Amino acid sequence: WTERTRSQSEIMDEIRPQMNQIAGMRTRVYSSNSLNLSSNSGGLEVALVGNDYLNLYEVAKSFSRQIEDRFPYLSDLRIAYQPTQPQLSVKIDRRRASDLGIDLDDLADTLRVMIDGLEVADLNIRDQAIPIQLEARGGAIDDPSDLINLYVRTNSDGLVPLSSLVSLKEEGVAAELDRHVQRRAVEIDADVASTVPLNEAVAAVQALAVELLPSDVDMILLGEAEALKEAEREVMITYAIALVVVFLVLVAQFESLTSAAIVLITVPFGIAAAIYALLLTEFADQLRDHGLSVRDAVERAAIVRLRPIVMTMISTVLGGLPLILSHGPGAEAREAIGWVVFGGLGLAAVFTRYLTPVVYLGLARLSPARASGAARLDREMAEAEAIGDSAERQAEPV
Repeated sequence: WTERTRSQSEIMDEIRPQMNQIAGMRTRVYSSNSLNLSSNSGGLEVALVGNDYLNLYEVAKSFSRQIEDRFPYLSDLRIAYQPTQPQLSVKIDRRRASDLGIDLDDLADTLRVMIDGLEVADLNIRDQAIPIQLEARGGAIDDPSDLINLYVRTNSDGLVPLSSLVSLKEEGVAAELDRHVQRRAVEIDADVASTVPLNEAVAAVQALAVELLPSDVDMILLGEAEALKEAEREVMITYAIALVVVFLVLVAQFESLTSAAIVLITVPFGIAAAIYALLLTEFADQLRDHGLSVRDAVERAAIVRLRPIVMTMISTVLGGLPLILSHGPGAEAREAIGWVVFGGLGLAAVFTRYLTPVVYLGLARLSPARASGAARLDREMAEAEAIGDSAERQAEPV
């Protein structure tokens, strides 16, 4: 690591175009990440799904060209469906074979023997089964046209040339037919530049698909792109559930909707904001219970709580410095975490130092202090006792 002047992604970017120049081969340069969290290539994988493979292939070629023209950070696009695999189709005239008394199984066995070999028996030697293959002599079939020069035996022991029974057709077909979401699919994958996040590439390709793809063709994500979107959805659902649960816990703890709302409003500014808001609102609510106005409670709480909150934030923020200053294999991942802690909490502390008192000043006016409820209850109890004493005096006999 210390003797290297280039990163792993820079070396891959240099090798990739050289490998792509090799004729007759499809190459791909990839590696696992520095923390060995996965072994995927890190590229973008999608699939176009529809009802017809040839139509999907034509759409995929046009779509790939548009991706290359519009997004230079997506390179080396590959379409998995390639209808160029050579295939020889043998079509048998079944009616003519029946008229000539030729059994179709005998005809199929003849073709297998001449082309690929036919397993006729298993020879058992010392508890091992050795297959016996019936094959044509070497050089008997060197060209597809040699097949029609073969003869097949009829039920009456006559010989009939295959040329009178079959027709040959050479064509190009796909080596494999992919299916996704129970529909025909053509896969496309591309390399993403190391300087571009995968999420950005996915969003760009999805927007292009909405613009260019016909109505009978849809695009779905595969590989890391699919895992990324699923993770985003799961995180959003988890975050929403956690937000509701935390809000209910705060309401139960503070016994106030406004205090809980103040804490949650500052959540986007980081964990430090929640801690700061929690300490401040608790202390401000206590001051209001002692009869202070909302503004006086906010000002006094901000002054009194400033020192412990700042000391806590400084210790937490400085704790991220070792991650930022680390070096060696995998340091770039730890450095990113360190900057999140150092920058995120630091900026959150600055923002929430001024934001939380303002939010509290605006929302706390909507609800009375908790002490006012207790004072009102005491007054009502005193009034009830006074009314009771008066009634008792009136009921005493003169």
